[in-house]
Formats: sequence, structure tokens, C-alpha cells
Amino acid sequence: MRSYSKNDRPASLRTRPADGRDSEVYRKGPVTLRGQQIPEETSDERLLAADGDSDWVHSDPWRVMRIQSEFVEGFGALAELGPAISVFGSARIPDGAPQYVLAEEIGRRLVESGYAVITGGGPGVMEAANKGACEAGGVSVGLGIELPFEQGMNEWVDLGVNFRYFFARKTMFVKYSLGFIALPGGFGTMDELWEALTLVQTGKVRSFPIVLVGSDYWGGLLEWTRTTMVEAGTISAEDVELIQLVDTAEEAVDRIQHRLELLDDEAQAVARAAEETRRG
Repeated sequence: MRSYSKNDRPASLRTRPADGRDSEVYRKGPVTLRGQQIPEETSDERLLAADGDSDWVHSDPWRVMRIQSEFVEGFGALAELGPAISVFGSARIPDGAPQYVLAEEIGRRLVESGYAVITGGGPGVMEAANKGACEAGGVSVGLGIELPFEQGMNEWVDLGVNFRYFFARKTMFVKYSLGFIALPGGFGTMDELWEALTLVQTGKVRSFPIVLVGSDYWGGLLEWTRTTMVEAGTISAEDVELIQLVDTAEEAVDRIQHRLELLDDEAQAVARAAEETRRG
């Protein structure tokens, strides 16, 4: 079983507490740990370990309760959020970089259009979107996750919920978002993107807009889906149309709004047809 060493954390991702103590900070769900209290493995890693001691069987019921508590906390915190859009992107984008400025504008425009903004609560693109939302006077939400290099919530999050388990966190993104906007990002961004597409494609969730921002970054990926996946028959040409590609904050928010209006019109048409059928 892979074990993460506390000493393996990159220097750029270490956190120095505000109180001046020369130690790292690790957040395990709602709990903050320092020094020797920092665990060698994350909760997800222990849960997914296939070669652990069989004694884990006896503790799984307690783990189930912990998982349940994450759903309860998440649902309770976000139940009255209102219409919201999730914004994804790299945690490695520095303040002032073009993508940071773009994400900040997207956050602001979403609030001006009547939406709360949900991010992963971290730095980079997430911080920028939260900042734009917060400075525009809107609701700025962060859904954090326990990671070996956890930095905690960025300072622009007004409503933050920390999770131990990715699957509980992902449920909150899908349940409380009307759409996704993805700026350039790494594996985490890809993970959220492909999961959202899978849920829409398979009808597990009501279709909602998925917008990618940055044709230079995403264009090659979309071309690959058309020339490789569609050509191979592993997806249909219509599946590619689930993704919309834009280059500006204005386009991103406009596409979200336009798609949501179309979906609302479709839902109303279906409801009218059902009512007419019922009346006979």
C-alpha cells in the first residue's frame, strides 16, 4: 500500500500557520492537525486500500457513519444556496496570470447574472472565481477536500465545507450546480469534467450546460474526441455537442444562461404535453 510521507510535500505547498509556528497544517475534514498529529495517509487512501489488514472490516461500519455525516453536513450547508454554477480549473495558476484574471471575471459575471459560485475552495483558478464572486457581492462557496498537500480554503470563500472523501464532494458539485464552467486545469479538472459528461450522457442527471474556456487549451482534446472517439464508435457525434467551447468570460456566462433557458423551455413543453395527455 502506498504511504504518503509528510516530508514529501513540495515546499511550495507547505503551509506556515498565521501564529508563526514553524509547522505544517493539515485539515482532516473539520479537524486541523499539526506536527506529529498529521497522518501518513488520507481518508480516501485508507478507504480504497486493497491490501490492508483484515481488521479494517470491523471498523468499516464506523467509516460508513463518517461518510454519511459528510453527506448530511454538505446537504445541510448547501440546501438553501439557490441557483449556482461550479467553476473548475488549476490550483497552480498564480494571482495576476491571464487565466486568474479570466476566472475572476467569470465569478463576477455569474453573480451579476444571479448565480452563486461554487469552486473547490483552493488556490489558483478556484480562488480567482471565488474572489470575483465575493467582490461582486454574491455567494462564494468552496468545497474543500482532504489532500496530502492541503492548503485550506482560500480567503474569498464565504461558505466552505471540507470533505474527506471525493465522492461525497462530487455529489455536492452535481447536486447544487446548474452548470459547469472549466478553465484550463489538470487531472482534478479533467475528473470533474468527464464525470459530469458521463452523468449527462447516461441520463443520470438532467442535462445541464458544460462550458470549457480556452480554445488553445481545450481545442486539441475536443478534436481528439471527434477524430478518435467518434470515429471509433465509442461515443456518438451528439455526445461531443454536450460540450461548448468559448474564449471569454462573457461568452462563458452567456452560454450557461442560454442553455439553461433552452432546458427550461424543454421542461415546460414536456410538462404541458403530459398535462394534455392526462386530460385526455
